[in-house]
Amino acid sequence: MKYILMMSGTKAGVDTYRAWSQKDIQTHFAHLDRVRKDLTDSGEFVATEGLAMPHQAVSVRAGKDGLPTTDGVFPEAKEFILGYWVVDVESPERAYQIAARLSAGPGPGGGPTNLPIEVRQIMSRKTDELA
Repeated sequence: MKYILMMSGTKAGVDTYRAWSQKDIQTHFAHLDRVRKDLTDSGEFVATEGLAMPHQAVSVRAGKDGLPTTDGVFPEAKEFILGYWVVDVESPERAYQIAARLSAGPGPGGGPTNLPIEVRQIMSRKTDELA
């Protein structure tokens, strides 16, 4: 089963992160690299990407004749998706374990960031998964 692990945060949290020391940033990214390597080695890794800040987001709907109509940007968002990981695992519990490991990534001084991570199954075309 594939799951998306969405890392969310706030502008204040991002601003705090930008104030981290270079050493703390390197330690945090080393942790994420270890998680990616471990998941790659176990065959569970699918993808991970960071996302642009919300002030660059645009909401798109089909307008007249199906042409795109845009609305946004939305910099006033209180929380937003910072990035995501996609994993292919045997159970939801395994996806939760991976999310907890990501959330435990070190921040300044080595303590866990406890970043909230939303875990959602990626639905396939199988109708039994849609119930």
